[in-house]
Amino acid sequence: MTEIAGELIFSGDKLPGDDVRLPADRRGCFLCPRRCGAKRKAGMKGRCHMDDRLLVARAALHMWEEPCLSGEEGSGAVFFSGCALGCVYCQNREISRGRAGTEITVSRLAEIFLELQEQRANNINLVTAGHYVPQVVEALREAKRDGLEIPVVWNSSGYELAEALEMLEGLVDIYLPDFKYANCETAKKLSGAADYPETAWAAVREMVRQQPEPEFDERGMMKRGVIVRHLLLPGHVREAKEIIRRLHKAYGNQIYLSIMNQYTPMEAVKEDRLLGRRVTKREYERVLDYALEIGVEQGFFQEGETARESFIPEFNGSGVSG
Repeated sequence: MTEIAGELIFSGDKLPGDDVRLPADRRGCFLCPRRCGAKRKAGMKGRCHMDDRLLVARAALHMWEEPCLSGEEGSGAVFFSGCALGCVYCQNREISRGRAGTEITVSRLAEIFLELQEQRANNINLVTAGHYVPQVVEALREAKRDGLEIPVVWNSSGYELAEALEMLEGLVDIYLPDFKYANCETAKKLSGAADYPETAWAAVREMVRQQPEPEFDERGMMKRGVIVRHLLLPGHVREAKEIIRRLHKAYGNQIYLSIMNQYTPMEAVKEDRLLGRRVTKREYERVLDYALEIGVEQGFFQEGETARESFIPEFNGSGVSG
């Protein structure tokens, strides 16, 4: 990684094709596993649906994360527009496809972090910010200089380059990735990313390297660590078990596992035989029982009816404009 004129970019030997000798507006973007090479600084949109403008759709206290993140006060969630993965069943399609969001500066993003801290947020929760890593790094540095003290959470799809995550070392305290697929064919069919399993595995490995041991404060709120989420998809119990098995075998009590049943069928998949329905109680119980069988001790599960669109926040620009 190289810093040129205050701008964090990748050196050519780390991500071939990004020639740092070119003017900024002619450099291609290779921040994510898509490596699309879009000249985002020149206004071209990449596979993430974003050009170089920093778009945020919501910045507010969020009560629906894991208990050690939300607590009673809430997590300071900042939802970024765009996403490089593009799951067919996406629950945040309005922002993941870049259809909503307010353009802000890096300095305004730093101010948002501080405002959420003033609202007594337990942490700053950066939701799907992987395509904005350089801007986020700059904003976090600025906010920390100006008094940001609460933990920073990196909340992502898991589809990230380990090299990009290295840029966050020392700035992010808690990693909260998804681990969506163990099977390349499933990943290709549902997200157009056959390389998802190996890519997510490398990403989690880098996250654990940076935060190898979970740490909590006296209230039980997480200060450091890694929580890996798996959203159970209808009809995918076997794949869920494989993901849990592999993660537990590799990391044991170094990480927390969050097994989720909140899958909500959206309009785009309503006619699909599997994705058009919710996860059954029996499917979820089978996955939880398996986790207990293999010795998972540190984890979270969801109780009751969580598969509701009411759990999806309104991306109306709340808390974004100054």
